[in-house]
Amino acid sequence: MTHTLRVGVIGAGRVGAVLAAGLLAAGHPVAAAAGESDASRRRAAELLPGVPLRKPSDVARAAELMLLTVPDDMLPNVVRVLADSGAIREGQVVAHTSGRHGLAVLEPAAAVGARVIALHPAMTFTGTAVDLERLHGCVFGLTAGPGERELAASLVADLGGRPTWVPEEMRTLYHAGLAHGANHLVTLVSEAMGLLAAAGVDDPSGTLRPLLEAALDNALDHGDAALTGPIVRGDVQTVASHLKDISANAPDTVPSYVAMAWATLDRAVVDGRLLPIRAQQIANVLNAYGEHRILPARVEKSVEKS
Repeated sequence: MTHTLRVGVIGAGRVGAVLAAGLLAAGHPVAAAAGESDASRRRAAELLPGVPLRKPSDVARAAELMLLTVPDDMLPNVVRVLADSGAIREGQVVAHTSGRHGLAVLEPAAAVGARVIALHPAMTFTGTAVDLERLHGCVFGLTAGPGERELAASLVADLGGRPTWVPEEMRTLYHAGLAHGANHLVTLVSEAMGLLAAAGVDDPSGTLRPLLEAALDNALDHGDAALTGPIVRGDVQTVASHLKDISANAPDTVPSYVAMAWATLDRAVVDGRLLPIRAQQIANVLNAYGEHRILPARVEKSVEKS
């Protein structure tokens, strides 16, 4: 554990309240929190009992470690206002939890001598005590200067997490990978449950759970080699039948099915698992249900060689 730091959290939302509670459990006292919404106040009362709620500038002045857990688009203005008001001081640790941003957004704090860290937990939060257990083993995307790397890693260890170091210029790409995987997965699974419900399945989530858990484990372990299904097998008529019935029963799902089918088609041909001629036939089906497009360049070249 790093030496004890008085923590202040600005933005007592789902992430901020949980991380502050995690640091509190690790022995870091929480001096104050800031949160304007009723939901934030409820979270603070549940996860940080007895911690006073104050305005952001007062929280900053009370903290040795200031956690900025506000939305990405608000972060630059919050840092600037706090720095300009004199609430940030030399030697203070200022850490934000944005996945997208690195250290550049904290430049106003660094300019007055603060020690700045980008500390992003690669996890989705409920904002309840359930999340505290999930912090154990959670990976944190860290960006810090040479003088703060040890401190950043120590804070992650206090939370029970594991560090991964992300270069400043790669923060947005890092965050895009997480958002594409997690956020779009929720959309994909919700649409799949909708299709099963439309088909009359009485327990869509229970039906999907073992299949999705196995697919996710296989994908994480084996990447593209885990691909199964009609596109990899070259079952052109199955893909056509899928789209016909989806169009009739859940037309809002057609664009995402087609988009993911195109991406799967590309990967299946490039790794040699699908004959180019079959790929062209599937591409023709997909083009009948969306904006016309050609096969991705890598796939098209394979078709030309066949």
